[in-house]
Amino acid sequence: MAYSREKLSEEKVFKDPVHRYIHVRDRVIWDLIGTREFQRLRRVKQLGTTYLTFHGAEHSRLNHSLGVYEIVRRIIDDVFEGRPEWNGDERLLSLCAALLHDLGHGPFSHSFEKVFDTDHEHFTREIVLGDTEVNQVLQRVSKDFPKKVAEVIAKTYGSKLVVSLISSQIDADRMDYLQRDAYFTGVSYGQFDMERILRVMRPREDGAVIKQSGMHAVEDYIMSRYQMYWQIYFHPVTRSAEVILTKILHRAKHLFEAGYSFRQAPVHFYSLFKRNVTLEDYLKLDEAVMLYYFQMWEEEEDPVLSDLCDRFMNRRLFKYTEFHPSNDQMNKLMELNRLFKKAGIDPDYYLEVDSSSDLPYDFYRPGEEEERLPIHLLKNNGEVRELSRESEIVDAISGKRRTDHKLYFPADLLRDESSKKNIKKQIRELLELPE
Repeated sequence: MAYSREKLSEEKVFKDPVHRYIHVRDRVIWDLIGTREFQRLRRVKQLGTTYLTFHGAEHSRLNHSLGVYEIVRRIIDDVFEGRPEWNGDERLLSLCAALLHDLGHGPFSHSFEKVFDTDHEHFTREIVLGDTEVNQVLQRVSKDFPKKVAEVIAKTYGSKLVVSLISSQIDADRMDYLQRDAYFTGVSYGQFDMERILRVMRPREDGAVIKQSGMHAVEDYIMSRYQMYWQIYFHPVTRSAEVILTKILHRAKHLFEAGYSFRQAPVHFYSLFKRNVTLEDYLKLDEAVMLYYFQMWEEEEDPVLSDLCDRFMNRRLFKYTEFHPSNDQMNKLMELNRLFKKAGIDPDYYLEVDSSSDLPYDFYRPGEEEERLPIHLLKNNGEVRELSRESEIVDAISGKRRTDHKLYFPADLLRDESSKKNIKKQIRELLELPE
């Protein structure tokens, strides 16, 4: 029997808190799960620093990847199978792309990428196509199979339907992370009727569509996503932790470039600092490695690196205040920079404006460069209509970007009056901190 069609002698089942069970019968999927590159995702948290705000948010990208695989498997095997618009030959390709879509995420992904200018999508492609165990498994299917998987993940594969299963505005990726992140953070915002959405999903050449009878379930899904972004993903305490994490990495990089002699040499970061990171170097990095260095750097002689690491490891986070980037506020920020320097507090590491922005739902508009795959409804007469044309709720939020700005600072240092008492008092007054 060809490897691509080989089944396990007995179905493997993973117990899952979100989907109840994750089912694996395909030998290829089982072998991919066992690769070292996929197992590395156990050591990368799905929600980065969010565990410092919601203590249950300790789940990994491996959890999520299995969940995305399971949703795609259900769509294909339970809904699409046998329908003329679905090409059954693309089943295994879809399942592999779903399982491997997050393979290139680094530790504390988004903060990490900002500092070192890396791209997890690039590394996902490198893992799928490079000298890896994952590539070896995919090559056993066919020589060009790794390339096809990489193209689906990169959204360049020829079938828009296959791409839409893991990359659209109502895809398996989003449906899993909303429910999974809600479960582990203990909130109800991310809950929606996924079973209903899957039952009314239909294959079309340009992507999956939703039967009109499922419109209300989709409305609920979009509002769940909106709430999760503002209540969970953009939570100001989580963002405070991200600010400190980013500052740690910036400081370590600066010290390395300045020739500083570390007590605990950051050997795992050398290639990142030198901007010549290899796939082998990248795969050695996970959150356990980073936290080890942070713990060691608490003992460094550099007071900034030591203090920032202590703050992150022991959750002594920055406080925040609302910040609107108007002329008055920018002038205030310039004055705060000046006063921080006079107080002996480096504003490059202890004063930061952080912005969050989200577009809950949008659709492609002619003339715009960025194509956004809309959600389409399949009407009873066979007509296909873009969701916001049929839903007043979705129309009300379509194309409306919400942005939030916060100013972060170390309130404890500003209240320490053992030095620069008058200057710190001026800073507190500018920030309107209660005495």
